Amino acid sequence: MQQTTFIWLDQTTVQPPTPTEPAPTATPCGTLLPKVPRAIERDIWRADQLGESVTEVLSSGWQSLDIELPGGGWPRRAVTEVLTTQPSVLEWRLLSPALRGVVASGGQIVVVGPARIPHLPGLRHEGLSERQLVWIQAEAPAERLWVTEQLIKSNSAGAIVAWLPQGRQEQLRRLQVCSQGCEGLVFLCRPESARHEASAAPLRVHAEVGIDWELRVNVFKRRGPVHEGQVVLPSVPGGLASVLTPRLAKPSVLISRGVTAGAVGSPSSSAATRRHAALQ
Repeated sequence: MQQTTFIWLDQTTVQPPTPTEPAPTATPCGTLLPKVPRAIERDIWRADQLGESVTEVLSSGWQSLDIELPGGGWPRRAVTEVLTTQPSVLEWRLLSPALRGVVASGGQIVVVGPARIPHLPGLRHEGLSERQLVWIQAEAPAERLWVTEQLIKSNSAGAIVAWLPQGRQEQLRRLQVCSQGCEGLVFLCRPESARHEASAAPLRVHAEVGIDWELRVNVFKRRGPVHEGQVVLPSVPGGLASVLTPRLAKPSVLISRGVTAGAVGSPSSSAATRRHAALQ
């Protein structure tokens, strides 16, 4: 930038003071923007970067999933949406590793309005004691919403898992605002059909079961770039790992053999598919 010199009528030459702030930088559009101070620049999150400012997190218990979550785990002081095809089935398999950490630290887990009765033997197998599990059966959508909001405001639970299949956009925004003062984990379980609905939740994931008992998770909303593909998590339902034969532990092998034996839709491949569906 060319420096300007001022010459007064008495022929006195005055140089302008040296600026203390860095010179503005030009953007690709030609607009001059001031240099951002370093103290502020550290706190700026750019959309093409995975948000690292989420400091209050709890590990999901899945190392490969933590890599895709901002801050490296499930966030506190925020709601997390978990979308599945079948309610009260995959949520426990996905969240149990993190909930074990809550139980180990002496926290309580409060469950609101699950679509199916929690299976206590299966929860014990996942390391979740019924002594630290509170189940609130709320039938009406308004009851579920009210109970969930009061639990978040009370900040008394280590984790809240609520099923809100009919939650509206403004209701979810209210829960997100309330959760900013909650130190526990808050999970809102919703149907797969809600994926294309607007939501104030900063983190939204979709989980589905794979053919070899694994979970396939897509983080379709997060503070960061779009998550491409799925994270594959090995997750055999509680108690089955010790009784499954090697062949049943890998149903994809049976199906692939059936396909190579004949055309797609042949009796061999269809039978293998039916056996796998029955096991699910």
